[in-house]
Amino acid sequence: MDRCSFCGREKKDTNLLIAGISGHICDRCIEQAYSIVQEELGVQGEFDMGQIKLLKPVEIKNFLDLYVIGQDEAKKYISVAVYNHYKRLMQQDSRDEIEIEKSNIVMVGETGTGKTLLARTIARMLHIPFTIVDATVLTEAGYVGEDIESVLTRLLQVADYNVEAAEKGIVFIDEIDKIARKSDNPSITRDVSGEGVQQGLLKLLEGSIINVPPQGGRKHPDQKMIPVNTKNILFICGGAFDGIEAKIASRLNTQVVGYNAAKKVDRVDKNNLLQYVAPQDLKSFGMIPEIIGRLPVLTYLEPLNEKALRRILTEPRNAIIKQYEKLFEMDGIKLSWDEKVLDYIVQKALEFKLGARGLRSICEAIIMDAMFELPSNENPGDMNIGIKYAREKLEKTNLKRLKAA
Repeated sequence: MDRCSFCGREKKDTNLLIAGISGHICDRCIEQAYSIVQEELGVQGEFDMGQIKLLKPVEIKNFLDLYVIGQDEAKKYISVAVYNHYKRLMQQDSRDEIEIEKSNIVMVGETGTGKTLLARTIARMLHIPFTIVDATVLTEAGYVGEDIESVLTRLLQVADYNVEAAEKGIVFIDEIDKIARKSDNPSITRDVSGEGVQQGLLKLLEGSIINVPPQGGRKHPDQKMIPVNTKNILFICGGAFDGIEAKIASRLNTQVVGYNAAKKVDRVDKNNLLQYVAPQDLKSFGMIPEIIGRLPVLTYLEPLNEKALRRILTEPRNAIIKQYEKLFEMDGIKLSWDEKVLDYIVQKALEFKLGARGLRSICEAIIMDAMFELPSNENPGDMNIGIKYAREKLEKTNLKRLKAA
């Protein structure tokens, strides 16, 4: 009877049994042999930390410019932070007495201005593990939701459980404002998804050895923990901080609205108060001082005006209009848009105050019927979207749904 020459399992007890010249090997032994070879040869997988290419800040920003319109200030901060992070990784092998500390970043910007897009774009070009996690799902340990350690679990998964590579990676924590302290007043109940999460994040941001569950928290209590040192992990945080303009205005001794506001501080641009954001504004919003101190670099994203939205619609490498044209091209249809339609889409996005994210919702509403009907036609021909057609389709859509999105 055929059996594995290594473990002795019979053919009926295996999923696959491969025959050789004078023996057999089963699927389980193949997997174990592969793991042994990987370990013995020291294969690093996708992230070989010895092959890091040092990119200059200008090169990083130029790459970001291909996908993200505007936001030059935020791009500079991120480019410098990533560049310095690469240099810190290269310094690990030197014996220099001066140790460079990491500079974690927090980005403040309205919804739809490109915080998450910047993070996703930077991930395209990096040769080190990079992951994006959402702070809204995190809760204090012992409560329903994800543990703080799950942030590092995601990073380990991206690094294919190569701990050395994960310990030199970058984590983008999105929606950081959603874990702000819910109230300044003391309460007998615990703020498990607000201040409790902030307290838990402190040890990650500062740099310490965290025991990480490889499969995620409480669902697998018997799993072996993996120790991960966060000392060299760069954290970039982003959040809308909705309502922080009032905190900034109060600090600047001005008003968000009001007739007398202009007389007090002439040089303050009240249409873009976020450019004056300071650490004390984050504290007033509900971030605890300890976590603000561990996010020393603070930058902002400009609110998107009509000109920026118009460029976002057509210019980036993966612009929304180009995506729809590609979708139609796959069905043999050449799609074109009148210039007036593009201006109309931008005006509606500004009206609904949805930022760049709203452009896709409006485009989808305009072109949905065409995407439904044309692929079924034998000879669909070309498709041109005119202003009359766009207005007609958008007016049929439930505009209240778009405004509330």
